[in-house]
Amino acid sequence: MIGLGYVGLPTALALRAAGVRVIGIDISADRLRDIRAGAVDLAPQDRERLTDALNDAAFLLTDDSRASAWADTVMICVPTPVDRHQVPDLGMLASACASAVAHATPGQLILLTSTSYVGTTRDLLLRPLAARGMKVETDVFVAFTPERIDPGSVGRSQDLTPRVVGGVGRRSTASAASVLSRVCLSVHTVGSPEAAEMTKLWENTFRAVNIALANELADSCAVFGLDPRAVIDAAATKPYGFMPFYPGPGVGGHCIPCDPHYLLWQLRAERIPSPVVDAAMRAIAERPGRMAGLITAKLAARGIPVAGARVLLVGIAYKRGVADVRESPALEIMGLLADWGATVAFTDPLVPSAELHGGTLVGLADPWEQRWDLVVLHTVHPGMDLRRLGPEHTVLDISQDRRGPGSAGTYRATGATEGAGVSGVPGSSGATGTIRATGAAGSAGAAGSAGATGSAGSAGATGSVGTHGPVGAPA
Repeated sequence: MIGLGYVGLPTALALRAAGVRVIGIDISADRLRDIRAGAVDLAPQDRERLTDALNDAAFLLTDDSRASAWADTVMICVPTPVDRHQVPDLGMLASACASAVAHATPGQLILLTSTSYVGTTRDLLLRPLAARGMKVETDVFVAFTPERIDPGSVGRSQDLTPRVVGGVGRRSTASAASVLSRVCLSVHTVGSPEAAEMTKLWENTFRAVNIALANELADSCAVFGLDPRAVIDAAATKPYGFMPFYPGPGVGGHCIPCDPHYLLWQLRAERIPSPVVDAAMRAIAERPGRMAGLITAKLAARGIPVAGARVLLVGIAYKRGVADVRESPALEIMGLLADWGATVAFTDPLVPSAELHGGTLVGLADPWEQRWDLVVLHTVHPGMDLRRLGPEHTVLDISQDRRGPGSAGTYRATGATEGAGVSGVPGSSGATGTIRATGAAGSAGAAGSAGATGSAGSAGATGSVGTHGPVGAPA
């Protein structure tokens, strides 16, 4: 297993639990140290597997890439991020593939699982192998099988999730399916690596477009004073033709903010427009700026300028139940508020600290004794105890927690709870005392991110939201 991150490590542990001898390769000495110490973010089942594996001689951890030559099967599972300009960063993937090719041995099966553009398997594996004089389907076998890991979702473990496999030929496909059948419910084969690569891009682009749509329609609900979650749940009673997606503060993690850009990047190179996907990804990129503007609107509605305001974010991981802050909208939201002069803090039981503006912001273990002008619910982890939130706290819920305030594990629906159905913010079902800002037009406005603007803040507010600062603030 080349790459022992959020996908590679659980996959390696699943294979080991299935009786396969595993060599885990990662170039990061820090990552290997954390794995050996058990200081990694894993589902409960995988944490038990790690404990067993660390005491098993058939589970080897190393930073020596030459160790892949010892394996019958090599799985490449490294990150494929995008840079600050949303251009694919193929550095880690190219390096891992080059290493696998350099140390490939006759009879070996090489599986690429990292999400990338259509044609990656041929460009980074097949052609270099041919250049080495190795004939695919005879000397070596190659397939693409996109990862399907849902961090933090116990009910959707990879054991229960079908895998897609596209080999360069029948023997490669059959070999790959045989390996993967040890760790998943079923294997669906397609006719080529390209078909499997496009499958992954299609899956996550579908999700991105629908998330962007859910956010947009939630904004529309705010215009009519409606709780978007109630509307979504009602629409979801239809047994066909509808799949519920829920609004939130933005998207994070290793898939939705990144994967569709691999498709867009490739299509732009071919001068092929993709207006729906392009618009969806722009909307997703702008969402954290809209949420930061909404926070300023809530403060303004109470007569509090953002400069000097004390704002606490509850939960900054990109989703419930994980310690992952990659691409988390909370980071951009906190950065914007800090730029605008607010004093920003966070509490998250899974995330001890976060990088902000080149420095480290340490999370607060017990923030409730301090005074906050606004408490923002961003990510409510399972089991998170928010019972200490009371009438003295003004709360804005921008989370994607479907349960809604007042349910078990979330804050009490009493006192000054705010934010139900406001500008795409998930509604607080059952909450009382819901407040919608109706202040002067433009009170929450900010210039749009990357030149784009959008409707801001609460129902009744007409300012625009983005990334350059509140309207009227010093440039």
